[in-house]
Amino acid sequence: MEKLSTKEILHQNLERTTPGKLGDVKILLHNVRSMHNVGAAFRSADAFGIHQLLLSGYTPTPPRPEISKTAIGAEKHIEWQSSENPVQTIKELKKEDYCLIALEQMTGSILLPDYPLPEKQKICLVFGNEVTGIDEELLPYIDDFVEIPQYGHKHSLNVSVTVGVALYAFLQKYW
Repeated sequence: MEKLSTKEILHQNLERTTPGKLGDVKILLHNVRSMHNVGAAFRSADAFGIHQLLLSGYTPTPPRPEISKTAIGAEKHIEWQSSENPVQTIKELKKEDYCLIALEQMTGSILLPDYPLPEKQKICLVFGNEVTGIDEELLPYIDDFVEIPQYGHKHSLNVSVTVGVALYAFLQKYW
């Protein structure tokens, strides 16, 4: 067995088709302050075949060296939009029949492995600030709240890690 070259890996990746409706999934990052977290979200989105990131509030946007450092160029392959008004962005998604699924620990949130995919709707995964989570003003617009089960003493994951874990879980659901 031998390691694949980066050229071989690229060829292999481009030969694959994104499973199910995973390619239709959108990601909304609202008030994510770290450019490294934004860059990691671009990189994960690219790896999982996601075509669009929606950046709102004070989430930084490309081109920024700090985003590119972590994204390693993925920000050039992923479509993105920026909006200072997340409610307007959410209302537009609703008009396009998107189900908004927030990764947030709530009293009624569903554990990610137990979450059933909406049958007919496209989905937008919503991620919030690294410290405060999803803003209170956005909560009424969210259709479903999902959380990643955790078993240790800490009660949260870095937002960029959460994006990767969620995308992998949805990959499995669409497979």
